[in-house]
Amino acid sequence: MEHEWLFLLIPLVIGVTFLCIGAHGLRLARALRRTGTTAAGRVVGHDTRRDDDGATYHHPVVAWTARDGREYAYPSRLGRSPARRLGVGTSITVRYDEENPRRFEIQGWDSTTIPAVFTVVGAVLTTGTLSLLLLLITV
Repeated sequence: MEHEWLFLLIPLVIGVTFLCIGAHGLRLARALRRTGTTAAGRVVGHDTRRDDDGATYHHPVVAWTARDGREYAYPSRLGRSPARRLGVGTSITVRYDEENPRRFEIQGWDSTTIPAVFTVVGAVLTTGTLSLLLLLITV
C-alpha cells in the first residue's frame, strides 16, 4: 500500500476549509469592531427559522438610524431558541459597517464563538494531518 497518504487528503481538505472559514469570520468580526459605527437600535420583530432537525431559532430583526439619517432594519445572523430571544421593543446597541449596513452585530448578543471553534478544529485537523503526512514521507 504505497498510496495510503491519499486517504490523509480528506481530513487535510476538511481542516483547511474549517480553518479558512473560521479565520474569515474572526477577521470580519475584528474589522467590524475596529471600524464599525455604533448606533442605538431596537428589536422590531423576529425572523423565525427551522433547521433540518426541526429546531426553531429566532433571529431578532433590528432597526436603527444611521449617522446619515437612513433607516435600516435587518435580521441578525445569529438566532437563538425561543427561551433566549430578545423581546420586541428591546433597546440594543448596534455596531454596523457604514458601507454595507447588512453587516452588523448586536453588542452582547452576537459572538465570535462559532468562528473561533471552526478555527481551532481546522487548525487541529490541518496540523495533525500534516504531521502524519510528514511522518509517512520520512519513514
